[in-house]
Amino acid sequence: MRRTALSIKSIVIIIDIETNDGVRVFNERQLRHVDLNLLVTFLVLMRERSVSRAAACLFIGQPAASAALARLREQFGDELLVRTAAGMVPTQRALALEAALGPLVTQMQETLFAAGGFDPASAQHTFTLGMPDWVEIWLLPRLFERVRTQAPGIRLAIKASDPFSFTRMLEDDAIDVAIGPAVQGPRWQKTRTLRTLAFRCLYNRRLTRIAGKLTLARYVAQPHVLVSYRAVFDSAADALLAEQGLRREVLLTTPRFATLPAILRTSRAIATVPEVLAERWADDTLAAAAVPFALPGFTAMAAWHTRRDSDPALAWLLDQIAAAAQDAD
Repeated sequence: MRRTALSIKSIVIIIDIETNDGVRVFNERQLRHVDLNLLVTFLVLMRERSVSRAAACLFIGQPAASAALARLREQFGDELLVRTAAGMVPTQRALALEAALGPLVTQMQETLFAAGGFDPASAQHTFTLGMPDWVEIWLLPRLFERVRTQAPGIRLAIKASDPFSFTRMLEDDAIDVAIGPAVQGPRWQKTRTLRTLAFRCLYNRRLTRIAGKLTLARYVAQPHVLVSYRAVFDSAADALLAEQGLRREVLLTTPRFATLPAILRTSRAIATVPEVLAERWADDTLAAAAVPFALPGFTAMAAWHTRRDSDPALAWLLDQIAAAAQDAD
C-alpha cells in the first residue's frame, strides 16, 4: 500500500510506503524532508546559469535564490554551479541531477495540474510568449483583451523572438508559446495554424511621387527598406524579381517593423510588409497598395513543446491566441 501526502503551501514531499514481498521499498527517512521548492529552484538555476536571472524567473529576490543555492549545495554535498569568468558552470554532479530530476518534476507538474483542470476565472498564472514585433502590433492588443476579460489573474510576459530563435527558446523552456511565421521545426515542436496573411506595400505618397496604381516598374524604381532578422539585403521577393530579370535596391535593413512608419514618413522608400500592418499604418501620408507581382503570403502559427501537450492551462491559452488571430485586423 502506498500513502503519499503533498503539502502545497510548503511543497514538501512526505512519503511513507508499505510494500508486499517483491516490491521495492523506498527509504522514507531520506525522502520525508525533501523540499520540492529547492528542486524547482535547482532546475531553474541550471537553465539560466545565473542566480539573478533564476530569481527573476521564480519571482523571488536574489538573496533568496542565493540562499536556496547554498541549501542545495549542502543537501547534495556538491558545489553544483561554479562561478567562472565565462559565467556559472555546472559540475558533473549537477548535470547528472538535472538529467534525472527534470523529467520527474515535469511529470509531477503535469499530474498535479492536469488532474484539477484549469479554471481561467480563478487562475493565478504567468504565461511567457515569444514573438516578433509585428505580431505584438497585430495580435497582442486583441489577445490581451481576451485574457483580461476571461482570466483577470493571468499575466502575459512577452519576449522578443523571431523564426531563428523560436525553437531554442521553446527547448530551453524560456517561453511557453512562440507566435510567428510557420517554420519547420524539430519533431517535438507542435504547431497550430492561426491565419494566412498576405503582403502589401507601404510608401509615402508625396515623397515617392507615385500617383495612381503602384506598378512593377515604379516598385523597382524606388529604394526599399527591408525587415531582416539576420541583417541580409534580400528576401523571397528579390528571388521572384530576379526570375523576371528585375532587381530592387534595398538601402536599409532593420529587425523591427515598428520603426518603418517613422522611416517612411521621411523618405521615398517602399516597405513590403504583412497586410495587417500596412492597413493599420495607412493614412493621409502613407499609402498601402497591392504588391505588383505574385508574392505568396505566409501562414502565422503558434508553436509549443510537446512536453506541454497535457497542460490544460496552455491549451486554454492556445485557444485564446487562435481566436484573437481570427478577430485581429
